[in-house]
Amino acid sequence: MLNFVVFEYASDGTARAHPAWGLKHAYVFGADDVPVQAEVRTEAGYIRCETRTKDSAGLALQFPVDAPETSGLSGELAERVKRLRGDGAGGGGGNGSVGVVTLQTCLLPSREKPYLLSLELARHRLMAFFNKLEDWALFDLPGDHPALALFERARRAFTLALVEAAKKDASEKGCGGFSPASDRLARSALSLAVEASELLTLEQARTQFAKRASGELAAAAAKAVTPLNAITDHEAAHSRNLLIGNVGVILPTPVQVGVMVNPNAFTPALTKAAQGCCDFLCMPMRWVDMEPTEGKYLFSNTDRWIEWAVRTARVPVVGGPIIELRRGCVPEWMYIWEHDYETLRELVYEHTRNIVTRYRRTVGTWTVCSGLHVASNFALSFEQMMDLTRLVVMVVRKLQPSAKIQVQIDQPWGEYVGASSRSIPPLVYADMVLQAGVNPDLFALRIETGQPEPGQSTRDLLALSAMLDKYASFDRPLSIATVSAPSKTAAAESLGLDEELEPGYYRAPWSPSSQALWMTRALGVMAAKPYVHSVCWHELFDAAPPLVPAPGGKAADNRFDGLLDHEGNAKPALARLGAIRAAVKSKQSPLTLES
Repeated sequence: MLNFVVFEYASDGTARAHPAWGLKHAYVFGADDVPVQAEVRTEAGYIRCETRTKDSAGLALQFPVDAPETSGLSGELAERVKRLRGDGAGGGGGNGSVGVVTLQTCLLPSREKPYLLSLELARHRLMAFFNKLEDWALFDLPGDHPALALFERARRAFTLALVEAAKKDASEKGCGGFSPASDRLARSALSLAVEASELLTLEQARTQFAKRASGELAAAAAKAVTPLNAITDHEAAHSRNLLIGNVGVILPTPVQVGVMVNPNAFTPALTKAAQGCCDFLCMPMRWVDMEPTEGKYLFSNTDRWIEWAVRTARVPVVGGPIIELRRGCVPEWMYIWEHDYETLRELVYEHTRNIVTRYRRTVGTWTVCSGLHVASNFALSFEQMMDLTRLVVMVVRKLQPSAKIQVQIDQPWGEYVGASSRSIPPLVYADMVLQAGVNPDLFALRIETGQPEPGQSTRDLLALSAMLDKYASFDRPLSIATVSAPSKTAAAESLGLDEELEPGYYRAPWSPSSQALWMTRALGVMAAKPYVHSVCWHELFDAAPPLVPAPGGKAADNRFDGLLDHEGNAKPALARLGAIRAAVKSKQSPLTLES
């Protein structure tokens, strides 16, 4: 069992163990950050995590990261921190804090004595900073670099917090023996460490983008010599990565920027907006939209967008996902066969064949399946998930040999594993796809943030960059097939019981300006990764709220992550996506748009 103490502070400055800390997007993970089955609850002022084994485990959850103390900083460093907080040009109106983001502890041994949550979160972030300095080959940064300057402050605050936490104080028995002073120091260390890691991530993105755009990375990879003592391909790849400070494949072309459209609306204003901000168009093909009645396909809405893209805009089309079994993506008549796998498999085969046959002359890249590993709707076994993946890839390869094929990974951090015993961790699924000989051309990631849904909480930039590097280790190009953030805070009624689905925010509560800020930085990080082939913003426009809510519907059905609102008014994110596309084409980092 793991126990954690979290303090709460009254307006007069007094502190006590928080009696009912809100557990938002909380889960327990084990080795390699893979979530595990566990019960997480608040009880008598503690967060208690009960796992099924006695192995070391860690806790991830949403935590507010306040503005760090930066008094006494030099003028240049103070200015860099100000811009980081979103106070500069193009900023999101930040309040100085990083926001409310999902953080994690290190792996900790099970024990009855509680841990101090803020201290363990700070410990992990300091460790992650050190690890990325090595992974990104940034040890040659000057000692006065803003990231290292803040990190040194964080290290000192963490050391003081450790010393304070080691003091035994009988008066703090109700707080696990920890004093409010140790918690304050730990929170200060955490704030400084997260701020330092944000600066480090942005520095690496700027540096790596310049190397990618100039061709330096591709040239370095071509010259890298495999050591004679490298026995396996993994050892050879690891050695190459250390030599060039990069993981994964290195693509010779710049990242492509796309946008996803909703086939249910097609107007001149929408086509004009799409044409001004994308290199390619992503055309979703949800089964419920394509075949709402068994055997009767509705192609007209999809046809008009694809015809416009091919004939008028002359941009490539990415189609799919063809097979997506999430709730809301499959027609109601499909549930008849939910527990009849042989019939379900036959339906998947026929549907894939029908879709690809119709659009194989116009669609050059197919997202063949999405989220099968999550098993959030249809109860599939591991063998059935792999069989369906293999099946849809095989059908597309046979019908359109020239097409690029990508398999989409939903919820790439894998939080869902802790709540479902039949699901597969996303990294394990990707590895098994390759081992099974399926060999997609790309892995596609679905990165949605700021939504009141499981697996869509807000993450900071270091967490985002580190996650991408993990998937790059498969030596396949990555397509960010879905990336999004909202322009409006989620409605209270969509947050679930005890607000456990409250998604947090980055720098400031979600608004049109904070959406544009997150877009700039997230896409800036993605565009710098030489293994990222393309990025696609999730939605061109917000869907209009229904006049009559559907049975079981909720406010979250309207996501607010479009580039235009439901009335057709452009948000700042529309112009920003066009500017990001232009910056990439001119070999400038999207991060320069903030300066």
